[in-house]
Amino acid sequence: MQDGTSGQRSTRRSRLTALSLAGFAVFMLGMSFAAVPLYRMFCQVTGYGGTTQRAEAPEGPVLARSVTLRLDANVAAGLPWEFKPETRSLVLRLGETALVRYRAKNASDGRTRGSATFNVTPEAAGRYFSKIECFCFNEQVLEAGGEAALPVRFFVDAAMATDPELAHVRVITLSYTFFPMSGQEDVVERSDATQPTGS
Repeated sequence: MQDGTSGQRSTRRSRLTALSLAGFAVFMLGMSFAAVPLYRMFCQVTGYGGTTQRAEAPEGPVLARSVTLRLDANVAAGLPWEFKPETRSLVLRLGETALVRYRAKNASDGRTRGSATFNVTPEAAGRYFSKIECFCFNEQVLEAGGEAALPVRFFVDAAMATDPELAHVRVITLSYTFFPMSGQEDVVERSDATQPTGS
């Protein structure tokens, strides 16, 4: 009788252990999917790694203090694009809204898709650099030989002037890197601002 009871307890323990392990595996799988958006949210809130913010419009004043913005453009291996800013730098005041454009050209004979990552340096400036409009919010599609004008509307928040860590910063670099996207046949809809201008 005791042997049967012990066997049942052992079986129950084994089942409980198996269920616990399965539940832990499911939890870890869910966390792996959540890790990327959680990390992105953390970066956007803190500006960690030079991650910029998103905003509808500046809320603070426009200050006399200005910064020079340098624009950088890169293309990862595997994407046959030419990508560059229309201007290499500009001067703007803190709190002032600015519009810059990059240009991309598909140098291949087939349709290609790209997605841009971005950051600013110094990294601490990321929490004050807010984008109102950016081509980086969506994937971009270029037909064979096609070109696109890619706008970025942004401002550097006036609150940066009160940050002692950035008191001596006079230059901010905004950098983009385009990466190839798989599934070239799945075309995403683009805004009028990013329609090809030639072929």
